[in-house]
Amino acid sequence: MNKPELLAPAGSFEKAKIAFLYGADAVYCGTASLSLRSRAEVDDDDLSKTILYAHEIGKKVYAAVNIYALDENYEEIRKQARMLNELKVDGVIVSDGGVLEIMKEEAPDVDIHISTQANIVSAHSANFWYNNGAKRVILGRELSKEQIKNIVDKTPMKLETEIFIHGALCFGYSGRCFLSDFLASRSANLGDCAQSCRWAYNVYVEENNNPGNLMPVEYDEKGTYIFSSKDLCLVKEIPEIIEMGVDSLKIEGRLKTEYYLASIVNAYRNAIDDYMKAPTKYDYTTYLKEIEKVKTRSLTTFYFNDRNNKDFQEFEGKQYNPDYEFGGKIVEYNQDKSTIEIKNKLFVGDILEIIIPGTIRPFEFAINRLWDAETEEEIESISPGRKGQLVKLHLPIKCEENWIIRRKK
Repeated sequence: MNKPELLAPAGSFEKAKIAFLYGADAVYCGTASLSLRSRAEVDDDDLSKTILYAHEIGKKVYAAVNIYALDENYEEIRKQARMLNELKVDGVIVSDGGVLEIMKEEAPDVDIHISTQANIVSAHSANFWYNNGAKRVILGRELSKEQIKNIVDKTPMKLETEIFIHGALCFGYSGRCFLSDFLASRSANLGDCAQSCRWAYNVYVEENNNPGNLMPVEYDEKGTYIFSSKDLCLVKEIPEIIEMGVDSLKIEGRLKTEYYLASIVNAYRNAIDDYMKAPTKYDYTTYLKEIEKVKTRSLTTFYFNDRNNKDFQEFEGKQYNPDYEFGGKIVEYNQDKSTIEIKNKLFVGDILEIIIPGTIRPFEFAINRLWDAETEEEIESISPGRKGQLVKLHLPIKCEENWIIRRKK
């Protein structure tokens, strides 16, 4: 039984550091114009720093160049490929056959990973990409566990397999969707998705016995969310996934916050490690409890357990968590007064939880006193009025820089 890689998203250098701190073996990121999350801005300098930092601590970085490229994109793709080769990135994620050919020419020292956008849902397709230079295939999220196992079993041992285990699902087939381009002139296949499937729509039906009389179909006053999907969560299925021999377990979310990364990566890190140590004692409810604290939509296993599953639409269009929120990040620990960069309003008396790397149960405590970080004046509350707003408070346990704190609402 091989221990799979835990792969986390990194929308910035700072987010990459959080992902590594909370247990990711590798992160994936991409440039602003050549990956499918163009609004997760990772410039060349950030990418370089992320790769250097990762290699210093024995971790890996994969760069996404997974747009479906137009001819005018290829000059930049060649330039990017040469830079990635020089930086010694651990892998490049591509979906377009033309981009793959450029990577083989310009970045011969870099492993090629085939994106989920390539719709790999069969061993035949996986073997095709392997024969064309792929080191890893990222399987389509539409697959069941039996189909995944079949691909693992019927592909070469040297070909690695990667699957998504957590995060947002897309209305389009393996993420290939034209809805955003059609409605907002923002192409999902060129990295600028407007997330049209998350919008509220006004839908009407015509009465059978009264032609022309339209009746609204509404979930709430905004309309209905007919395209919006729940979020994937396979924490219960971690034992099966490990046993079937998948090489890398991927978390979605390059646009997510540091709080999301800390919570989700830490939960899956503990789940994987605990199962490897004691398979018969695996209890997914412990990790799910932590995941529930950060979720903003309902959770689903999609088609993993049942190809006929229909329970994956989020008709409420939820985008918030009613119970917990990002409290802050530890900037400097001090036995008396530690400095915290706050992310939401804090009050004396608030209940906070420190998310401890490598420990599934957070440490809960109440704020007894607050001090303004600049004036040392004691205060009753503080709001994140500007970027990098700092406050001082007493932390009841020894903490480290960049540990994340959540606030109970």
